[in-house]
Amino acid sequence: MSVIVRIPSQLRPLTGGLSEVRVESGTVRQVLSNLESAHGGIEARLLDEQGSLRRHVNLFVADQDVRFLQGLETAVAEGETLSIVPAVAGG
Repeated sequence: MSVIVRIPSQLRPLTGGLSEVRVESGTVRQVLSNLESAHGGIEARLLDEQGSLRRHVNLFVADQDVRFLQGLETAVAEGETLSIVPAVAGG
């Protein structure tokens, strides 16, 4: 059972240039752990030292921000997509 993780351009050097990666499904936290196992170094860019989502990182499951769901404990079902979207400063 796998999910697709969409990788932003800033993190693609850690995935060998891939824009999408398939990993085992589970909660968002488990999906990120599976992503880390396959592509070391990516989790440190997404989570802080306490294991919380960094403020400048947004994660979306089926176009819904996980911060408005169950956070890192949000389920990501087989076939769904987890999108990693860095916050962009602008003005």
